[in-house]
Amino acid sequence: MDTQLKEAIFSQVKIEPYAQALKMELVALEEGFSAVEMDYRSEMDNMFGRAHGGAIFSLIDEAFETVCQTAGSVTVALNVAVNYVASPEAGARLRAEAREVSATKRTATYDIKVHDGKGTLIAVCQAVAYRTGKPLPFM
Repeated sequence: MDTQLKEAIFSQVKIEPYAQALKMELVALEEGFSAVEMDYRSEMDNMFGRAHGGAIFSLIDEAFETVCQTAGSVTVALNVAVNYVASPEAGARLRAEAREVSATKRTATYDIKVHDGKGTLIAVCQAVAYRTGKPLPFM
């Protein structure tokens, strides 16, 4: 993967307002692979005192967003299907890993999994993206 592209994506995540609001951290990035982590905190609870699906989805979406851009052009979501498998325990460090499964000039498919620090599977996701062909505005 191009070093300049990799550094630019890392820099964008560090200043992205939503990622910062949830304290997400891009921890690994290669062509077709991304890993993003965040701590599950009590303010992410739903009305039942368990993890809100939106918090888990946000972590998945950040991994999806970053892996998509490793193609080097603006890439956007077409479809994201998530299955929630388990609810994390309070204080758990969550990690979403996104891997490119297939790609054409205009579309790409990704497999994304979320685990906690103990290796427990929290969620699985299949996602499809559209590659616009437009240059990344931060490059």
